[in-house]
Amino acid sequence: MPVRSISLQVPLDLGLTLGPLLRGRHDPTMRLAPGHAVRAWRTPGGPVTLELTTHGGLLAAEAWGDGAAWALEAVPALVGLDDDAADHFRPDHHGLARLVAGLRGLRIGRTGCVLDALVPAILEQRVTGVEASGAFGRLVRAHGEPAPGPHGLRMPPAAATLAALPAWTYHGLGVDERRAIALRRAGELAGRLEECSELPLPDAYARLRALPRVGAWTAAEVGARALGDPDAVSVGDAHLPDLVAWALAGEPRASDERMLELLEPYRGQRGRVIRWLEASGLRAPRFGPRRAPRWIAGI
Repeated sequence: MPVRSISLQVPLDLGLTLGPLLRGRHDPTMRLAPGHAVRAWRTPGGPVTLELTTHGGLLAAEAWGDGAAWALEAVPALVGLDDDAADHFRPDHHGLARLVAGLRGLRIGRTGCVLDALVPAILEQRVTGVEASGAFGRLVRAHGEPAPGPHGLRMPPAAATLAALPAWTYHGLGVDERRAIALRRAGELAGRLEECSELPLPDAYARLRALPRVGAWTAAEVGARALGDPDAVSVGDAHLPDLVAWALAGEPRASDERMLELLEPYRGQRGRVIRWLEASGLRAPRFGPRRAPRWIAGI
């Protein structure tokens, strides 16, 4: 199979860098372990399974499928080897400075594949993480196909499949009508959406936001993963304002407006700050019960 070896001149932690691409512990498209990652997705060259391993200052990559050549060429971008700010951006905030010291190797990468990031983001709209990852897993297992290579992963559904699935099929997978409409439309417009990876970020976000039921939160989630935007802030998230306020100001609760105020000194790198906070394991205090997952198909 096609292989590539890259000598690492900068710190790289595959778990910290690629962690946001993993959709729950039972994601059928990806496996992640210390120093090792395997992922299946649809590239412009076709389906691919890519295996990455770090050892002794080297990054080894092996790929299977029609998209193998494309994926191997894209490895440096995927793991953020061109993310110069990861090595030079140092915040003044004392707590953040401590976090950075403990998270060397976290880099901002980009997949360059918009639909690959958009589908899980749509599934995550206004539901719990358990509901979203469960729906993604069911969608992939029911309407994807075996991924190339020896790892037993599955490919996400093709754009044409997403566009053709009727509402009742999505409902049976635990996806309500509002999100089903967005998924079908994303499948129909996949070609135009994939062009976002070649556009300036403001134009890419404008095109994403033009899609029905894709707002600021969903666009930022796509920007952070597919476009490698280090300033992406998911406004409208249920937990993020509290995390940011707790970490930066010791405040257990906050609004989106307060979160943006606290992040303003880091404009241009706000998404990186958020990644540090999320990767640190820090959590704002909880008051009251968590939101219970729902089973949409039973409604």
